[in-house]
Amino acid sequence: MGEVGQPLVEFRDLIVSYGPVQALAGVSGAVLPGATGLLGPNGAGKTTFLKTLLGFLRPDSGDLAAFGLDPAREPLEVRRRVGYMPEQDCHLPGMTASGFVAFAGELSGMPRDEATSRAHEVLYYVGLGEARYRTVDTYSTGMKQRVKLAQALVHDPDLLLLDEPTNGLDPGGREEMLALIQDVTTRRSMSLILCSHLLHDVERVCASVIVFNQGRVATQGSVAALTGPRRSVFDVRLKGEPTAFLTDLKDAGGDWRDGEDGVRVFLPDGQGPELIFRLAGAASVQVRALRPGAESLEDVFLRALGHEVQD
Repeated sequence: MGEVGQPLVEFRDLIVSYGPVQALAGVSGAVLPGATGLLGPNGAGKTTFLKTLLGFLRPDSGDLAAFGLDPAREPLEVRRRVGYMPEQDCHLPGMTASGFVAFAGELSGMPRDEATSRAHEVLYYVGLGEARYRTVDTYSTGMKQRVKLAQALVHDPDLLLLDEPTNGLDPGGREEMLALIQDVTTRRSMSLILCSHLLHDVERVCASVIVFNQGRVATQGSVAALTGPRRSVFDVRLKGEPTAFLTDLKDAGGDWRDGEDGVRVFLPDGQGPELIFRLAGAASVQVRALRPGAESLEDVFLRALGHEVQD
């Protein structure tokens, strides 16, 4: 997923507004080489951040640098080094896939012959080689997503921006798209930002995440560090009616969520498994299995958005 190095993108105290509404309210952070997930609920500021990174929006204040360049002052230089796969369809009606992808290459500064040759190459790479002379209008949803990926890759960018790349895909198409994205960032060693509301997609592909909420950065860091083992998280399987146990757990300052095989228990700071056994005994339920848990990306996401008790 790429080697750790100097940040590709850095931002500090970044404020971006739409009239009186602050879409980004003083955010700071960095995007390192590799695959970074951009998470957050609708309206959190993710798309505003991408548009500012591409130079389509100018910050009110703060600093943003991509590859050492200011997108507000040198937007074309930044865009030449970025491949952008938008959420919405972006093809031109009546244009073949090969023509469309070659045109995207020319827009990125490639000579026409090189853009045409490269278009055929990337269309084969995304699995559209046999359909490259068809008009994009005739493509299925999955094929349209692939041609959007192809046009983002055609000029071999330093950073790929993927905005909801699995949007509208069935489970099979979604897995194929994720496999392609994984190949891009591993075998082809290309850095990318994956903007998605699907936590599984980000956890599958990305080494790092930035979580936006209400125009601010709620949390950021490597997935491994954020989801690492925590003494206060346990996966518990119970025998008996658990309602009283779960109620007493919340009264004691803990929390819980349904797990794959039982419940995931979040204990308050300073408490260990002895609290679980004591509460279970008082509630007349039996602890059949207990093991230390590691937070999932969903746990991290919900905690960052304030949906978990302080532990």
